[in-house]
Amino acid sequence: MIEHRLDPLLKPASIALVGVSDRAGSPGQVLARMVLESDYSGEVYLVNPRYSEILGRPCHPYLESLPVSVEHVVIALGNQHLEAALRAIIEHGARAATIYSSGVLDQDTKPRLLERLTAMAKAADIQICGLNGMGFYSVGHDLYAGIFPRAEEIIKGEISYIAQSGSAFTTLCHNGCRLGFNLCVSAGNELTTTVADYMDWSLEQPDTRVIGLFLETVRDPDGFVAALEKANARNIPVVILKIGKSPLGAAMALTHTGAIAGNHAVFQALFKRYGVIEVHDFDEMASILILLQSGREAADGGLAAAFESGGFRELVTDEAYQMGIEFARLEDSTKSIIEQNLDPGLKAENPLDAWGSHYNFEARFETCMNALMQDPNVAAGAFISNYRDGYFLSEAIYRTIEAVSKKTDKPIALATCYSDLANSELCRRAHAAGVPVIDGAHETLLAFRHLFNYRKFKQQQTVDVIHSGLDSDRVRAWKQKLAEHVTDSLGETEALPLFADFGLPVVNHATVSSEADLLVAAAKIAYPLVLKTAQPGIDHKSDSNGVFVNIQSEPELLERYHDLCARLGPIALISQMVDQGTEIALGTVNDAQFGPIILVAAGGILVELLSDKAVAMCPVSAMQAGEMIDSLQTNRLLQGVRGKPAANREALIEAIVNLSAIAYEFSDCIAEIDVNPVLVNQHDALAVDALILRKNSGSPC
Repeated sequence: MIEHRLDPLLKPASIALVGVSDRAGSPGQVLARMVLESDYSGEVYLVNPRYSEILGRPCHPYLESLPVSVEHVVIALGNQHLEAALRAIIEHGARAATIYSSGVLDQDTKPRLLERLTAMAKAADIQICGLNGMGFYSVGHDLYAGIFPRAEEIIKGEISYIAQSGSAFTTLCHNGCRLGFNLCVSAGNELTTTVADYMDWSLEQPDTRVIGLFLETVRDPDGFVAALEKANARNIPVVILKIGKSPLGAAMALTHTGAIAGNHAVFQALFKRYGVIEVHDFDEMASILILLQSGREAADGGLAAAFESGGFRELVTDEAYQMGIEFARLEDSTKSIIEQNLDPGLKAENPLDAWGSHYNFEARFETCMNALMQDPNVAAGAFISNYRDGYFLSEAIYRTIEAVSKKTDKPIALATCYSDLANSELCRRAHAAGVPVIDGAHETLLAFRHLFNYRKFKQQQTVDVIHSGLDSDRVRAWKQKLAEHVTDSLGETEALPLFADFGLPVVNHATVSSEADLLVAAAKIAYPLVLKTAQPGIDHKSDSNGVFVNIQSEPELLERYHDLCARLGPIALISQMVDQGTEIALGTVNDAQFGPIILVAAGGILVELLSDKAVAMCPVSAMQAGEMIDSLQTNRLLQGVRGKPAANREALIEAIVNLSAIAYEFSDCIAEIDVNPVLVNQHDALAVDALILRKNSGSPC
């Protein structure tokens, strides 16, 4: 088997523990006990010049006194000793290290200790877990390398969990009995080994079924994207709890797009492109991990749910309606089987209230659940009750689901409507039997919604083809124009022709700098007209009272133009007054790590007032553009309301696709694009205003 570059770190053949201690409760003793009292099969060496023996094992004074060279060295030392310790590790020939300390000294010199350690480690090509972390548990290889007491039992399983926070690391792997892990990592500040590296290693392990991340930042964007691509290729879902979602300062943004996108919008677009399951808290993360660790994939269709309580059924049905989760429509043959096994007064339907009386209820439950799970319209199922240890009804439902689970390959779970339940023993048995137990109606439904959305993503991967190519000669010509442009921004007089050249429809317009030019252009375009300032340096015209609409006559046009000349200057743009329609804002932001994303939002003055937006990585396909439109509340206006005709949806889709292609092809030249509004009516989707911000002003594209 080919060795992975992280094997010496996460499954080394030998390991040395530097700084171990015999003092009860000290980090050094916790580390020693954790490694020595596990089933790790490699050679373990203890190192500390103060001791000759620790926990009945010989202790060596220094690394150079070891009888062999080890693959991995753990440093349980303070910051003041790190530089000498890392130098000794490199000289020893170790290929990996774990370092817990922060790497920050009170009175440091330049370059700082952290910078010195990084330079040493990278020059030696050594993999390091840390600094400023809590170590790792290579559960699948029985190696636990931490300095804080761990849970008495960490269940082996199929989840690789990587956290950029020590507390987040312990939250999942030190608690509960429903999650099974093959790897748990506290990545720290990732001196040389990043989240992307841990993901890549996990994806090479045969027992990995799902990856969970607690993510603050991405230090290796290319490696991170490559890991997401590998996860997709290997059909391994990735679940991410991303923190740091505060938006970019609106005051710093030069376009509406930049103001409303926010830092997290880039990650949302990235996650959507690669099918990442994004969660928002630990309960939601645990719920979907519990469901995914079985490796069972949702079939086609909707959810089947059974209850022993009519009240619980109504509670969950209401919640499902709010979340947009559909229950499967049952075949008549399924209903017939269920009907024969219900007490009088109960109806064969989904969701199903299955409890009537004690008579033979367990056998009837099993028959009904088997029928539900065999129905071709059912994708996954759950029996929802508040389970507690030793309760006859809970035990019976557990036995029912365990038996049904063996007869289907669809996901099926036990779920509750409340979290503070005394059911730890039942949960342990269920986990051992491969039956998920999920706490809370909301978390249960979230988990199944994530499961169904992931199914949809996998299905679309095979049919959704993305084309991004634009005419190469036109691209080169426009890049030359952008490189020669004297200002950082391009207003609509320059941006609209660029859009038109690449298939994005624009309003009929002309740029004027005198009264004579104005009247000639007005005669060609025809009234009613729109007049806007095009004076250089004025990016947001409305803020300067530089826009006049629905101009009906030449006298009115001249009056408005003279006003602009007096206040703002003579350069103006005149355009046709487009038929009324729905205003949509389109824009792109070129992220330094992941490249351009496109944003579709409610347009006009609503762009910064309503949180109605959709984002995606560029370029997008027609299918993706359609899904972005469908996700907007503004879509109801596009469909036509109160007798108004529906807008030209296909024209808007084409505009989104073409703008995304422009942002993608010009990613080396353009930082942001703001097209607000695009006016969408029953005939067209026309860009009527635009702003482009150049990237790396002064540099060739």
